[in-house]
Amino acid sequence: MNVYSSFSHRREEPESGVLYLVGTPIGNLNDISFRAINILKNVSLIACEDTRKTKILTSRYEISNKLISFNKHNSINRITQIVNYLKEGKSVALVSDAGLPSICDPGEDLVKIAKKNNCETICIPGPSAPLTALVSSGFNSSKFIFEGFLPKKKIEREKILVEISKNKKTTIIFESPHRFNKLLKELKEYCGGQREISVSRELTKKFEEQINNNIDNIIDVFNNRKVIGEITIVIKGLEKSNQLELNKFELKNELEELINAGLSLSAASKYLAKKKNLRKNLIYNLY
Repeated sequence: MNVYSSFSHRREEPESGVLYLVGTPIGNLNDISFRAINILKNVSLIACEDTRKTKILTSRYEISNKLISFNKHNSINRITQIVNYLKEGKSVALVSDAGLPSICDPGEDLVKIAKKNNCETICIPGPSAPLTALVSSGFNSSKFIFEGFLPKKKIEREKILVEISKNKKTTIIFESPHRFNKLLKELKEYCGGQREISVSRELTKKFEEQINNNIDNIIDVFNNRKVIGEITIVIKGLEKSNQLELNKFELKNELEELINAGLSLSAASKYLAKKKNLRKNLIYNLY
């Protein structure tokens, strides 16, 4: 018998000394699983990103378990505390505000340290914003890269944007509402206005919005519009039709570097034309 084709009911009840990574709804509270509810009701305690937000979920399903906060502000002290709980034989459920924990949050560090201390970790799968946005986008979902939130430091941010611009695989990124329009302009600069993207906002909620279009048109859609809710952006992989625009972007960068180094526009254009086997006027007009 193929073990992968059969269902198992093992581990219905929490086991002592186990860290459970529990997927929670990303918007619609009905998206939680029966298994997740059972684990949350019966573990020794629940570690959550924001106790106020998790309380909304636990109240809905009559879960009266102990909640402790676990987030980027207190994770260093909490990790030691939670690992000690596990060593004492207590079972702990880790949840984020939405989706699967340890993605873009300190749960990743907790799992690493728990495993180093020989504590078992079990994931109770559930909703995931990146995968929900990806499968809804219509872009290639067989091979993709998840970047999460882009770095704020300019050099690190530019490095990843360049990688995205050249990537033939689908890329998924997160962005907050107040930085969204800035990111769209950066994507246009690095990927070109014709690159296709999918913008998902308020996934699974009442006012869920998903827009597929090229970057230029997406910028027009959100121009002078107040954006609310966390946003997931899926960027289509580079195709041959995008290559010309990407080449222009790279040529323009090389041209500017030569000019900044002291060459005149004419001399820099002539040098690049010879190097790239292109017409001088084509490069000259990029500046």
